[in-house]
Parts: sequence; structure tokens; C-alpha cells
Amino acid sequence: MTDQAVDTGGVRRSAPAATDDRFLGRTRELKELRADIERAGLDTIAGRKAPRARVLLIAGRPGSGRTALAAELVRQVAPGYPDGVLRARLSEPDGTPVPVERTARDLLTALRLPTPPGAAADDLTHALRTALAQRRMLLLLDDAPGAEEVDVLLPESPDCLAVVVSGGPLTGISDVRPCTLGGLDTKSAVELLSRHTGSVRITVDPRSAESLVEACQAQPAALALAGGWLAARPQTAVSDLAKRLHAEPDDATALARVFRFAHDQLPDRSARILRLLSLAPAGLADPHTASALAGCSVDTARTTLDELVRHGLLHPVGSPLPQYEVPGCLHPLLLLLAESHERAGELQLARARMLERTVRLLQSCRAITETDNPQAREKLQALPRELRFPTPRAAADWLRVRRPALLAAARAAVADGELDTLARRLMAQLVKAMVAHLGTQAAAPDLYGIHGLVLDVARRRELPREQAAALLNLGDLDAQTGRTTDALVRYRSALAAGRSANDPYATGRAMESVGGTYQELGDYDRAADWFGRALAERLARGERTEAARLYGRIAGAHTYAGRYGEALRAWRAAVSGHRKNGDVPAQARALSELARVQEYAGRPEESLRTCQEAVEWARRAEDVRLQAALQLRLADTLERLGDSTAASLHRSAAERMLGEEPPDLFGHAEPDSDPEHGANACEIRSASGED
Repeated sequence: MTDQAVDTGGVRRSAPAATDDRFLGRTRELKELRADIERAGLDTIAGRKAPRARVLLIAGRPGSGRTALAAELVRQVAPGYPDGVLRARLSEPDGTPVPVERTARDLLTALRLPTPPGAAADDLTHALRTALAQRRMLLLLDDAPGAEEVDVLLPESPDCLAVVVSGGPLTGISDVRPCTLGGLDTKSAVELLSRHTGSVRITVDPRSAESLVEACQAQPAALALAGGWLAARPQTAVSDLAKRLHAEPDDATALARVFRFAHDQLPDRSARILRLLSLAPAGLADPHTASALAGCSVDTARTTLDELVRHGLLHPVGSPLPQYEVPGCLHPLLLLLAESHERAGELQLARARMLERTVRLLQSCRAITETDNPQAREKLQALPRELRFPTPRAAADWLRVRRPALLAAARAAVADGELDTLARRLMAQLVKAMVAHLGTQAAAPDLYGIHGLVLDVARRRELPREQAAALLNLGDLDAQTGRTTDALVRYRSALAAGRSANDPYATGRAMESVGGTYQELGDYDRAADWFGRALAERLARGERTEAARLYGRIAGAHTYAGRYGEALRAWRAAVSGHRKNGDVPAQARALSELARVQEYAGRPEESLRTCQEAVEWARRAEDVRLQAALQLRLADTLERLGDSTAASLHRSAAERMLGEEPPDLFGHAEPDSDPEHGANACEIRSASGED
């Protein structure tokens, strides 16, 4: 929902919200706003330096042109703020406040600053204010629901300026400069009409044009709709529309009257599609969204959307793919029309069709990346042609452009509560598509929110297996970002849910993750204990591969604790397990770790023999990097045993394998990482299990 534009100073650049180069009217308001920027604040008058950014408030009803005025003001004064402009919309199309955490995260992303997944809103807003305190920037905060949402974002620097658009006052923020908007002046209003209708129709009947302006109360949004209606009917006189609007019942705002009239004049199919767009996530629609909502073809939907743009009822969004935005001022009016014209069951069916279409598009988006997977290719070919992406790049572009709408769709589906099955499928496919195209690390902030939604649904539906999956994924993301204590709580909850669901995978995975978290916290006794519990589960189910791996994790915990005897026994068990499983690369790595611990334990001769055996198995595994690392270890051991000549030969062998600067893959003093895995390797697990 955030539209950022950061313009200079090497910070990320992206296009600002579209504005008309020929901004109309508001000359007095612009002059006053610019004067307010230069005017001394109360703190300055009192002899104190202003502690925070100056705030200018542009207040007015939706449709009054408040956003356009703010954008024009920002355009005019932006040269005075060399570090650029940040834009954010603080309300959803339906008026729901956007969570501060999401706004702060998006603004930090625009500044190319880190946004750890799961970070608290206070941490993110503090990071944002700290970053802005070092810059001279403009903030355009649109559609602010109140002072609280604005206050937490304000930079603690008088060198920044915040331009806020809201429907009312910002009580609680000191020294706010308000500018309340009414209608346009008559000259500007008439000119706005002429931009849609052409100048001739206005020039030949100026009185009717002024009458039409009066019927629209000179409100820019109402005038744009009236002009769009006339533009689509070049044979209709301006006077005719003016008379018809004056005859409309005076029971609503001018915008509502003009919108209702424009809607009623549309063909039935177009009017229905327009009404159903009130369900478009984040107020953003593309041909697929409209097609699914209305149950029509994609071509029909595309044609209708373009028609609605010509009428001024939709705005095209500047992006590589066709996408349209429902004007914020029209969204509540659309929703009222949808509820009055459509039965509740039909609206729910439209939502279900839209979610089902989105799920299938996400499946296609992911499948196009799996070119070497015959099953994925088969599933891709089974999809209708209009749901397939021609290339992975096209799929990635679609995912990037539609990301705000996709995340909003997931949030709305979960909030709805009646489409949980579709919501779960949507979130599972969204996770897979994001990981496929962005990677787990880049997608982590979004994944954290999605897994939180999955957990909400699982708890509401009392699905312990899915609770366990969501908690494991959230715990992994907490662990990756250093919130180790939080991760431990998640993993313990996942263990309880896994046991409740009688899910052996989740139970074993949770036990191992609890052990990894204790290891990260330095509690090696508990770490070894929990790894041992996980091992017992694997052995009981005959999972030999996982059991061999867990022996290595137990050995690692004992090594950290300095219990080398127990570590050696565990590594020998791991070597034996990998040998029985026929896993040659794993056997070679386990032998190399066994040799390392033997060296820590003061057994250099044993370490030398084990290392030589590991070299042979690494050669069979064709693992050149491991062979080179083992050759270096052999060289160090021989050096300590006094055989410098042999040590030199092994170093030369390693250099031939990897060049003049071979990497030191293993430490030579103390263990600095888990030999088998990190504390908790993130494994994104689908809640629904669907592919």
C-alpha cells in the first residue's frame, strides 16, 4: 500500500504518484502552504530549535482534490529537500488504517535499510526516525486516519517536512499547519471539465458549464466523473447533463450523486464489473481479477476496464503490466452499490472465484521456474493458456507488480473467516512463489506476515498440524534474525501442536529446533538432550538418514561443551550411519569432523589416520573442496608432529585443487559453527500440503 519515491542521494528511486502536469487552481492554497513552510514555528519563536519535522495538513473530503494538491506542493518544494521524497498511504481503500509496522517497513525498504522479519512496530518506527534524522527529506503521508498514525512516523529533525492529507484535524500533534479545502474556483472547475469534453462544447455553452460546475459543487472528483461521462457521449450537450444532475435527489454529496448517475448509465455488464471491483484487494485490479470476480472472459474484463478508465471511474497504474486502481474516494460508494445490487451469496462467490484464480496464477508463477521438473511442466501445461506465463521473467514481473494486491488478498481472506480453505491454499502458494522467485532471505519480511496469517486460520479452525507448521516457520525466521528467545517459545509451541496432531515430522522437527536454539543460547547440555530426543523419535520410525545426521548434531553440542569423549562417540555413530546409508559425501564430512575433534582431544596420530581416511572418501565423493580442506588439515597436523616435508606436500596438493588462496573451511582453534547445520535451518513448509 505504500508508494515511495526517493529521489536523490543514491537512495532507491521509484516513480512518484502520477500527477497532472497542468495542475489547476488552488493558487491561494499553494501560496499559503509555501508560506507556512518558511514561517517560524512556536518553538523557534520561543528561542528553541524545532525538535521535529514541520507538519503541513491538507484536510478535505474525499474527492476534494486534497491528494492532488499535496502532490503539487511536494513537486514545487522538492528541490529544497535534496535527500528526496517518501510517499505512503496510511489507510486501506475501505478506510481501515494501515498498520504502522507495515508503513514503516515499506519506507525503510524504500531507503534500502534493513527490515528484519517480525520486528516490532516500535523498532521499525525508531529505525525510520533515526534514518530520517540524518537526512533532509519530504514525507507525503496520504489518507491519514488520525494523528497517532502520523506522529510515530515524524522525523526528529527540523530539516524534514511532512505533508499530511487527512479528512480532519490532527489533534495531538503540535504546531500543525492546516489547509482545509472546499471546491475549486469556477474558472478552474470549468477548465477541468474542458480537459475531458474538449474546449468547443464548453465555449459554445458557458452558462451550462457553470451550471454543471454548480451541480458538482466544484469538487474535482465529481467534475472528473461528469467530464468522463460527457467524453464518452460526444453528441450529448453539456446542458443536458447539468439538467439531469440538478434533477437528482439532493440526499447525498455531490460526488455520490454524480457517481450514482454515472454508474446507472453504464451497460449492465460494465456496471456489475465496476461494483465487484469494490472487492479488489488493496483497490488494485487487473484483467484476471475483474474476470474472476464477474465470471467473464479475460478479454471481456480487459475491454471493460479500459472503458471504465475512459469514464474516469478507474485510474490506470503506471506499471509494466495492465493494472488499475479504484479511486479511494469511490471505494465506499462502490461498496454500498455492491451490497445493494448483489446478494450476499453472490458477493461471497465472487470472492471465492477471485481467490481460486489467484491460487492458480501463483501455481503457474512457481511452476515456470521448475523447468527441470517433469511434474511441474505437466501441471503447467494442464493450466488454461491465459493462466500461463511465457517466461520466468514474466512470472517474476507479475509477482512484483501484484505483490501489494496478493498480500492484501491473503489478509482479506483470513479476516473474512468464511473462506479459510481457499485462504490456506492461497497463502501456501504465495509462500512457494515468493521463495521460488525471490529466495527465502529476500522474501522473509513478507513470509513472516503470511505465516502469522496461517497461524491465525489454524487456531481458528483448530488445526494443530497447520499450527505446528506455521509456528516452525515463524520460529525459523525469528532465529535467523537473532530473536532466539522468541524462537524458543515458537518451537516449544510447535512441539505441543505437533504432539496434539500426532504429526511425527513436526514433533521431530520441533525437538531438533529446540535443541538448536539452546545451542545458540550456549546451553549445550540442553541442546544435546533435545537432539537426543529427536534422535530417539527418528530411530523409532526407522529414519536412518535423519538419525545419522542427528548424531552429528549431538556431537557438535558436545564439542562446543568440551566433552570430546562423548563427541567422538557421537561422530563415530554418525560415520557408521552414513556408511550404512551409502551416503559417501556425508560419510566423508563426518570423518573430517571426527578428525577435528580427535585433534581437539589431543590425539594427533588418530586424527592423522582419520583425516587420511576422510580424504579417500572425499575423493570417492568427488568433493574437491572437502579434499582440499582435508589436505590443509593434514598439513597442519603433520606440522605439529614435526614432519614439515610431508606437510608442505599436502599444502601443495590443496593449492593445486583450489588455486593459490584455498578457503579455510574448518576452524583450527575452537568450533565456530554447527558441523551439520546452522542452529535452525529455515525450511518453509506448506500449511495445506497442496502443490
